[in-house]
Amino acid sequence: MQITVFKRILSAAGAALLCLLLPSCGKGVSYVEDPAEYVNTLVGTMSDFSLSAGNTYPAIALPWGMNFWTPQTGKDGDGWQYTYGAHEIRGFKQTHQPSPWINDYASFSIMPVRLQKGASYEGMLDQDARKSIFSHASETAMPYYYSVYLADHDVTAEITPTDRAAQMRFTYPESDESGFVIDSYGGSVEVIDSCTVVGITTSNHGGVPDNFANFFIVKSDKPFMVAASRGVSDVALAFPTVRGEQVTLKVASSFISAEQAERNLREADGSFDEVCAAAKARWNEVLGRIQVGGGKEEDYRTFYSCLYRSTLFPRKLWEEGRDGKPRHYSPYDGKVHDGYMYTDNGFWDTFRAQFPLLNLVYPDESARMLAGFANVARENAFLPEWCSPGHRDCMIGNNSASIVADAAVKGLVAPADLKALYDALVYGSEHVHPQVKSSGRLGCDYYNTLGYVPCDVGIRESVARTLEYAYDDWCILQIACILGRPQEELDKWEARSHNWRNVLDAESRLMRGRKQDGSFSEPFSPYKWGGDFTEGNAWHYTWSVFHEILPLVVAMGGNDSFEQMLDSVFVVPPIYDDSAYGFRIHEIAEMQVAAMGNYAHGNQPAQHVIFLYDYVGAREKTDKWVDEVRSRLYKATPDGYCGDEDNGQTSAWYVFSSLGFYPVCPGSNEYALCTPLFPKFRISPAGGKAFGAPKSDGNFITYEDLTK
Repeated sequence: MQITVFKRILSAAGAALLCLLLPSCGKGVSYVEDPAEYVNTLVGTMSDFSLSAGNTYPAIALPWGMNFWTPQTGKDGDGWQYTYGAHEIRGFKQTHQPSPWINDYASFSIMPVRLQKGASYEGMLDQDARKSIFSHASETAMPYYYSVYLADHDVTAEITPTDRAAQMRFTYPESDESGFVIDSYGGSVEVIDSCTVVGITTSNHGGVPDNFANFFIVKSDKPFMVAASRGVSDVALAFPTVRGEQVTLKVASSFISAEQAERNLREADGSFDEVCAAAKARWNEVLGRIQVGGGKEEDYRTFYSCLYRSTLFPRKLWEEGRDGKPRHYSPYDGKVHDGYMYTDNGFWDTFRAQFPLLNLVYPDESARMLAGFANVARENAFLPEWCSPGHRDCMIGNNSASIVADAAVKGLVAPADLKALYDALVYGSEHVHPQVKSSGRLGCDYYNTLGYVPCDVGIRESVARTLEYAYDDWCILQIACILGRPQEELDKWEARSHNWRNVLDAESRLMRGRKQDGSFSEPFSPYKWGGDFTEGNAWHYTWSVFHEILPLVVAMGGNDSFEQMLDSVFVVPPIYDDSAYGFRIHEIAEMQVAAMGNYAHGNQPAQHVIFLYDYVGAREKTDKWVDEVRSRLYKATPDGYCGDEDNGQTSAWYVFSSLGFYPVCPGSNEYALCTPLFPKFRISPAGGKAFGAPKSDGNFITYEDLTK
């Protein structure tokens, strides 16, 4: 691996990292091969409402695929659709769920069945009647392949995915009453012939126009008969089988039309084994963009399980038309348009590390994502802040600005698209969506006049909003500079980017709620979660000045004072005030059990805090806490996360820290440093190209490349 110049926070820290990564240090160390085999898709599934160990499900999917599949242990409509502690499977579900808190949409399920004595196909239409006990001992959960033995039906079920389709292979016992059930979750199904079923599902929990629909098609390689149906929404299909007989289903769907669903079905052409091999090859290509070596087996498993999670979202919402060009149904105006579209992502979480990781390692996919977000800007007035599949009312901030800025400074946004994105960001800085208050800026009138969102005007999370809006204004400034906007515009964004100062209390050296009259709110407790903050407290949010860390250091009294305050985050006990919520939310519980004082790695606002020691010459403390978080709070196990995984963000933190650097300020090309977990690694973006330019060795990113 070639080592050249790396833009660094501290020259001493850069020199230390340089010594660790010189080629001689990794001499004789081999890189991981076949990285898909190291992924455990069950990581994070041992979760529930009160305590999250990831709040994930095993996604059987391709990277950024339009459709995921998952075994369903929860009842229809349960956001915790697969939990590791469950013992029964109700079906295999096409899912688009980005989070249990957002829930699913456009879903339907298929369940293989074998009737037992006294059972009926009519009974199998009920999810409680058709469920089957299973064991993790007979379960194989990989990104490209899933298999499980359904003991109550004596059936082995296998699934392998494509972007918009999948194959299912069911191995049956000898029975005159075998078959499978299709549940459209309140939609409709129609049997076309003895091998084909089509359907429509409109199941959703918001974020879609009235004409939203998911059209699906199921083709069986064994003819069936209709054994039972419940209205038009569910159907049981039957056939006789001999022991060991395998029946294969090809399944696809479309948000555009039934015709497009049938076109998407072509992705599943070939045998089950051929589709599975192609899916594995795709995962090895994507995961293999980062090769690591010289580590422990368990660290490889954690690393590639995290990289898998980092490359699932946002998912494609575009499909290939008859001419092979991208088309999409828009959840923003209900029309079908040419071009890309991506969805299912909460920018409040993912702007911090997940999108910077995609921009660095997968610039080809990121460029398509930004083209898709530009299409959002053309199809409605606002960029999304939480999309699933359209605007969802969740979380705060205007962090679409960060998503655009980080891609723009890396040259991943076409000029015409950047102008459309900039115009939408400018509009969103002065407006709030009339129905979805998380899009645009709630409280923008106050913020744009006072320089902060007051805490006494009926707008919750006022400090968090102020801090994020100030950073977002800095991000808009970066875009405006690239576009060569007039100086008066640059001056406006630059001035607003300093607004974090308006909620910093010099006496406590913490961020505090401020009233409309300019006074700070009383009483003040740095341990109070919620209220003026979002899923955190003052100990967490005080550091959310990503773009002006050194001015924050000065404002807090200099290096020693800043370092002392950082120390306090880890030293103060994990006490809390939950009065704003009325109960202990799961993020509080996760902070407590982590046993790191008031540092809450299980939630996103504080995940960059450890790296701030770099800015004041205390690199050894960054290394200490990074090592503790990596070693204690991440495992390749069902309880392997310390809080919500959230669309790849918590995973991306682990990926970056394992490589020895972290993007404290997305929208810049600057990284803070830590000691890498692996003595040898190399990054190969887009087949040897990063940011559109070939690398000096023709294959891999060097440290100089990271900041061009």
